[in-house]
Order: sequence, then C-alpha cells, then structure tokens
Amino acid sequence: MKFEVVTLFPEMFDSPFAGSIIGKAVAKGLVQITAHPLRDWAEGRHQVTDDTPYGGGDGMVMKPEPLCRAIQSLKQQHPRARVLMMSPQGQRFTQQRAAQLAEEESLIFLCGRYEGFDERVRSYVDEEYSIGDFVLTGGELPAMVIIDAVARLVPGVLGSQGSAEADSFSDGLLEHPHYTRPAEFEGRKVPEVLLSGDHARIAAWRRSQQLLRTLQRRPDLLEHVSLTEQDRVELEQHRQMLRQEKKDK
Repeated sequence: MKFEVVTLFPEMFDSPFAGSIIGKAVAKGLVQITAHPLRDWAEGRHQVTDDTPYGGGDGMVMKPEPLCRAIQSLKQQHPRARVLMMSPQGQRFTQQRAAQLAEEESLIFLCGRYEGFDERVRSYVDEEYSIGDFVLTGGELPAMVIIDAVARLVPGVLGSQGSAEADSFSDGLLEHPHYTRPAEFEGRKVPEVLLSGDHARIAAWRRSQQLLRTLQRRPDLLEHVSLTEQDRVELEQHRQMLRQEKKDK
C-alpha cells in the first residue's frame, strides 16, 4: 500500500516510520511512505505556498495552486488514490475508518499549516479527518497517526491478523485486560480463568471484561455497538455491581 504525503516539512516523516513494525513493513515492501515537499509544486524564485487572508485577520492561508498541482500530479501516478485532508473540522478518525482505508491501494494526505487551506482546495478532497477536538501546529502529526493506524491493518504487517481483530474499537468496545508471566506480581495474581486452559470460559471472561471496561471508561461507545442478549445481561450485572460499589464507599 502506498501513502503519499504532501507537506511543508517532509523531514518530519523520516524517523517515526524508520523502526518498529511499520519500519519492518516498509523494508519488506508491504507499505511505501513518501513525503513530498509542497514547495516542489510552488512557482517563483521563493516558492511561496501561503498568503494573507482575504477580508483581513491574523495568520496566513495556504494557497490553492501548489496544493492542487500536487494532488493532480500524484493522482496521475495513483489514479484510484483517495485524497485525505488533515483538518480539525474533519470527521473524527476511528478504527472502523482505519479498516476501510486499509483496503485502498493508495492514499494521498494533505498536511496543512498556519490558518489552514484555501477553501477551494476542498473540491479536490475526498475526505477530511480530525484525530481529536484540539488544534496542532500542522497536519503532519495527524497524518502520521492515521498512517500508523491504517498500515498495521495491511495484510502481512502484523505478525498475527488476530492481533488487529482483538484491538480496542475493532468491535466497538474497549479491549479486555491482558496478563503475562509471572502468574503473581507484588501480591497480585493473574485471574484464575486465564490459567484454566478452558477456551470457552476464557472467551466469555474476556467479553465480559470488554463490556465492563467500556462501561467504566467509555460508556458512550455502548450506544453504537451491536450487543447480544447475553451482552445486555452482563452489562446490567456490571451496572448493579458498580452502583453497589459506589454505595459502599
């Protein structure tokens, strides 16, 4: 899969993807990440990419010409690529969107700076994404986050496909707790069920823990997830337990 990034600071992308799982995927040719300097598509001796806003106001606005030339050039190389704009006004990026984007052949990322993009650039964009309700100095870090989230879902990148399928948010819920050796650490023991070898009990415990953890930490997610009747029974039991714990305090 190919990730094409248009940015004023291509050097920012060198180190984050040089190591770990994504670095190995790049070395194997499973993914390709290329950061393109936006100034390559700017005109004039100074290769200007921004200008003052019409109507006045603070800051600078990124000019449409270099960005649109960049998109057109990259689309010639990757005709089926989707163009993604990094913007605090975009839709919230989710694990579900990561899974959908992982099915694409190539993605083009536009990383903004200053006060953002000239509005006319949006006509060249397929989707806008935000990674949260806060503002950063530019779109480079959000692009890196999305590339990482998508790249790890490309077949062959992770050692086990089950690792991705069990991630938090993959089924709409937070992930269950994990344990490894030793079986006891500072007086705290691994839950007995995980040592039982009973795969059905282990699966049921993990699902129950997913529901409990989501109820405790991200109850808003429960409004959108598909639940079985058993899930609903478990949730009600967890709610009763938490209410009782609150009374006992």
